[in-house]
Amino acid sequence: MEIRYCIGKKEYARMTAEELRESFLVPGLFVPNEVRMCYSHYDRIIAGAAVPSGGALLPLPNGEELAAAHFLERREMGAICIAGAGEITADGVTYPMQKYDCLYLGRGTQTVTFGGDAVYYFNSTPAHRAYPCQHIPKENAVSVHLGSSAGCNERTIYKYILPGNCPSCQLVMGLTILAEGSNWNTMPSHTHERRMEVYLYFDVPEGEAVFHMMGPAEETRHLLLHDREAVISPPWSIHSGVGTKNYTFIWGMCGENQDFDDMQGIATENLR
Repeated sequence: MEIRYCIGKKEYARMTAEELRESFLVPGLFVPNEVRMCYSHYDRIIAGAAVPSGGALLPLPNGEELAAAHFLERREMGAICIAGAGEITADGVTYPMQKYDCLYLGRGTQTVTFGGDAVYYFNSTPAHRAYPCQHIPKENAVSVHLGSSAGCNERTIYKYILPGNCPSCQLVMGLTILAEGSNWNTMPSHTHERRMEVYLYFDVPEGEAVFHMMGPAEETRHLLLHDREAVISPPWSIHSGVGTKNYTFIWGMCGENQDFDDMQGIATENLR
């Protein structure tokens, strides 16, 4: 499990492009027959991926970094299938997973295995109580259609884990699918002073890329991301993006509250 420590706005202002990538970009999570994870000290979120293949079952490992009896002893988790089909088994209960299906696993779940010809991405956060595990197919997500083709930002947001749909301690998780011909997300920009966020960009066509915008409104920078790369967004940073083609991304948030609309909007003309 890779560990990433927190970076403040003053440190950010002095960092080179490579130093920014080393601190905020999370590449290389998706490796066949492995479970890989990155632990961020921003609200102690974990971003990870599991890629079973050839009929193998991949157990969710319990890294020594957690100092726990099992991975979810003090944590909750949301996993989304981003390709293929398979199943996740948690404490003896098997949940079938199709592309865009989400599975919430509550605190105290002891054994988790990933199976099938599928690719899974997950976020995990500390949890103070146990909520029931819940399988959430895309059709059971709270969906919102936003933007327009004229604005190059026509998209559908699917909210899986959030109050009113799937209860959790602090994890809020979902995905956004951009329509063909659209390439902007999260614009106008905003920050989350009471929460942090992790994005995973995927279904980015070969040879294409996403320019992920980050930083305070008055000093923005960008990171160049390719297919199946994640990026850590601190509470003080915007997290907008524009692709050379349309794409899909998973967003996972955690922090002080679960209010989806708790954000500080920034007018585009005020970005620098």
